[in-house]
Amino acid sequence: MISLDFSFVFQLVNFLLLMLILNIFLFKPIRKVLSERNAEISGAKAKSASVDQEVQEKQALYETRMREIKSRATDERSGLRKEAQAEEAAILDKARKDAADTLSAIKSRVAKESADARQLLKEQALNLSSEICEKVLGRSI
Repeated sequence: MISLDFSFVFQLVNFLLLMLILNIFLFKPIRKVLSERNAEISGAKAKSASVDQEVQEKQALYETRMREIKSRATDERSGLRKEAQAEEAAILDKARKDAADTLSAIKSRVAKESADARQLLKEQALNLSSEICEKVLGRSI
């Protein structure tokens, strides 16, 4: 029975010695590597979350700026359109006024020429009638 006990004690010591050696050379380094890997993964996840948050903030800022720019562009377009319409109206008014002035001047000139032509025709008619009378009557008036 002593041999059984000695063998058991020897196996127990051998097992404990093996566990100590494995713990020092195998388990501690593996745990250390796993711990470092977990820390690295946690850090990468935190960094990824921070980058995602930063991207979302920048995207929100970008979208806000784009809305502002589009709004300003719409306002500018509207303002330019109003200016163009006002300028168009001014040009059309000036053109109408110029056309009316030109038409009035032409009517006035035509009326004057017509009056001058009437006057000339009256004078010529008088002269012609005097000449006809002289020839018909044979004397000078």
